Amino acid sequence: MSDSKKESSRKKFVVEGFESELPGELPVVPAKDIVAFPSVMMSLYIDHESSVRAVEHAMENDRAVIVVAQEDLDVEVPEPHQLYRLGVICNVSKTLKLPDNRFKVLLQGIVRCEVSDFHPSNKFLRAAYKPLPVADDIELLAEHEVLINRIHEGLRILVENEHVAEEMLVVTEDIDDPAMLADVILAHYRLEIPLAQKALEELDPLKRLRLADEVVTDDLNQFLISENLREQAREEMTKDQRDYYLREQIKLIRRELGEEDSQTEDLSELKESLKAAKLPPAVLKEADRQMSRLRRMHTESSEYAMLRTYLEWIADLPWKVKTRERLDLKRASKILDEDHYGLDKIKDRILEYLSVRKLNKDSQGPILCFVGPPGVGKTSLGQSIAKSLNRKFHRMSVGGVRDEAEIRGHRRTYVGALPGRIIQGIKQAGSNNPVFMLDELDKVGADFRGDPAAALLEVLDPQQNKEFRDHYLNVDFDLSSVMFIATANTLDTIPDALLDRLEVIYVSGYTTEEKIVIAQRYLVPRQIEKNGLKSAGLTFERAALEFVIERYTREAGVRNLEREVGSLCRKVAREVAEKKKARKKITVPFVTESLGPTRYDPEMDEQKDAVGLVRGLAWTVHGGEMMPIEASVAKGKGQLSLTGRLGEVMQESGKAAMFYARANADTLGLDPRFHEKFDIHVHVPGGATPKDGPSAGIAIVTALVSALSGKKVSHEVAMTGEITLRGAVMQIGGLKEKALAALRYGAKKVIIPFENIKDLEDIPKEQRDQLKFIPVKHVAEVLEIALLETKPKTRRKTKAKSSKKGKVIRV
Repeated sequence: MSDSKKESSRKKFVVEGFESELPGELPVVPAKDIVAFPSVMMSLYIDHESSVRAVEHAMENDRAVIVVAQEDLDVEVPEPHQLYRLGVICNVSKTLKLPDNRFKVLLQGIVRCEVSDFHPSNKFLRAAYKPLPVADDIELLAEHEVLINRIHEGLRILVENEHVAEEMLVVTEDIDDPAMLADVILAHYRLEIPLAQKALEELDPLKRLRLADEVVTDDLNQFLISENLREQAREEMTKDQRDYYLREQIKLIRRELGEEDSQTEDLSELKESLKAAKLPPAVLKEADRQMSRLRRMHTESSEYAMLRTYLEWIADLPWKVKTRERLDLKRASKILDEDHYGLDKIKDRILEYLSVRKLNKDSQGPILCFVGPPGVGKTSLGQSIAKSLNRKFHRMSVGGVRDEAEIRGHRRTYVGALPGRIIQGIKQAGSNNPVFMLDELDKVGADFRGDPAAALLEVLDPQQNKEFRDHYLNVDFDLSSVMFIATANTLDTIPDALLDRLEVIYVSGYTTEEKIVIAQRYLVPRQIEKNGLKSAGLTFERAALEFVIERYTREAGVRNLEREVGSLCRKVAREVAEKKKARKKITVPFVTESLGPTRYDPEMDEQKDAVGLVRGLAWTVHGGEMMPIEASVAKGKGQLSLTGRLGEVMQESGKAAMFYARANADTLGLDPRFHEKFDIHVHVPGGATPKDGPSAGIAIVTALVSALSGKKVSHEVAMTGEITLRGAVMQIGGLKEKALAALRYGAKKVIIPFENIKDLEDIPKEQRDQLKFIPVKHVAEVLEIALLETKPKTRRKTKAKSSKKGKVIRV
């Protein structure tokens, strides 16, 4: 124990309010949200163990504790340096344990004290202190008497208006001591901790009295201001009632004079709008009923505004407005050819649809759904259809829609209710037979507010949408004349019931040649005009476009290609704006200079035959991709590891491949007990991207057998196909996209399932002729084609040479 601590422990203090002398050290209770004052009874809630022990120690001894406020209110357990140095010695009157394990402590403030030194211990915090003397015989001047009277008068007004508890006035009226009066008032108002601590540290009682007067005066002023505001609001309410009465009198006078008011004029205009809309009988009956209700309502009523908005929606909808169709097949074919290059099958299907419409205008055609990667022109196809039909076009993105009310509308009982986006789109189109595109159909969500996909079932069913009922309108609207077209990137997330109502048309990716033509016809002219270079005579070399496509964009569509073309145009636009010698032609060197290092280099791909490395092919929503599959073996106990974020289907393909290799080990020339001697690891690079699908089976088998046999796999061969346990090769999808990916990555041969021969027609002849497609029925055929026979190495005698470091190497 230090000398200072020994000295403080030997000290004794006589403090009024305690029966015996107090020791020189007392337990400390930190207060987080309150500042204790002398002469004031207060409640303190404590939950920290050290504070509880401090109170228990006080109850067992002299019931005295020092209560000090925290400087940092965010700290749960403050350190001594985070506590103020001036506190109050309090008498612990009563303790109560609460159900949440906290303690409620009733404390009576006795006297201010100055803490000279804190002494932390394992149990609780102690402190040496010095009681501060209480001022006696305070001489009150006339101004102080005025101050005290003003405080009492202010408290009386606040109590009479129930702004302050009546007990406050009862307690303060009996206090003659100005120091005690100031302490009681300051403690009652629960000031902010810094301000309350400043008042506690003010030892001059008359200065504390002035501070108490300021607090009471501020509270009184705030109360009077709020009362004035309430009185003004009351007067305004009375004025509104008077205005309403006068307005009703004016109505009566105008009615006697035969004059109509503005409300009647507005309702007459609305009535004419409803009449001009040529509403169906059932809708007209509902509109007349609501109009009768509206006439009886006051214009200031909230329901009046809601009902008027409803009738305006009824009047604005195109119930009988149609655009006249132009079913000219030659013109439609010309528009489709002008707006889109390639896509022959899709154009033929659209023209077939138009042909049926020409022969039977009442036919209910199918709902077309264009499915394909981003950037292949699905949305623009819908615009071309509308243009060829001479119909209005409206696009609605349903991606991310999770609320059923977005489709069916909100009921009018809700504040701010509106019709659903289908009815809103019909209104914006201005006719009841537009081409209505539902974009991103595969990204519709669902949550507790309903399933929008289920609401779309009625919208897209020609047998049901004749009587489509929006919750807001609450009347039937005929959607049978609307030509709905949907777009999606994949069918996997579209519910089966919704998919059943759609005729799916796959929009595949473009080949390099197609992209070059698209860029020359559409992208380059559009970007030249967009960047203000129409008069600059700028042209793109074909080689430059091909270089951008092959080295800077690897995509099924042309969206990124247009971005890169736009970037090149901006570089030239800057040269023109800076009045430099602007170039007239975009060349390959300028592309490299402007766009930086190439992103995709086919010559950098794996071009060597390797053991355990197979070039698989995969389909993604962005088009086809090359998917290398690696296999490696090491001594072990036959454990199979599949890595690369593979989905369940691919993991099952790996297990099936492993079992096929075990079952046919003798035929494949493998060690029959390889599954007991070696651990096998199959990995698909690109671990950040999830991979799954039923088309990697033959690639995994080939990689596995290659790794076990030591035979290399030809780098010229790419493959796709699933296997059974018996080794049969099963049919796959997305062959066109996969074939284009194989060509993009430099493959020469593509192994495909025999059943996919019919799909080769979908691949353009120019690209089809550059690849050798090998259809197979069994995985044995795959291994025979892909695996290279190992050539025996001929050894020749060589002399050992000594290196400079003294090691022997063989050459």
